[in-house]
Amino acid sequence: MTTWTPICNIEDIPVLGSRRVARDQGLDVAVFRNDTGEIFALLDRCPHKGGPLSQGIVFGTSVACPLHNWNINLRDGQAQAPDAGCTPRFEVKLDAGVVYLKANELLGLATDLTRPVAGPVSRKPSHV
Repeated sequence: MTTWTPICNIEDIPVLGSRRVARDQGLDVAVFRNDTGEIFALLDRCPHKGGPLSQGIVFGTSVACPLHNWNINLRDGQAQAPDAGCTPRFEVKLDAGVVYLKANELLGLATDLTRPVAGPVSRKPSHV
């Protein structure tokens, strides 16, 4: 049996916008609403450089990453060509105006992923 966790009311997600869902472990989940009322959920991390997709621009069934404008498909998390990569997708359900996410996915899906550290990284001292 699937257990669903209530997240918010659909009205709590702006049209062409998103809402972040914090998790005890792992990165937040971004829940999106498009202009036709469809609801989608992705890990709040662009597959390119880890940008926060919840701050991106929603259009149709895509979101544009705010860092480098990669277009990510909200249905499956795939970057659109010519870019390549994927961010995890969470199953979402809308019932009587309430948005739900699968409880087991909130607890365990992609909890090992992190956001990249900004800036250059040197693995050895510069004087070597």
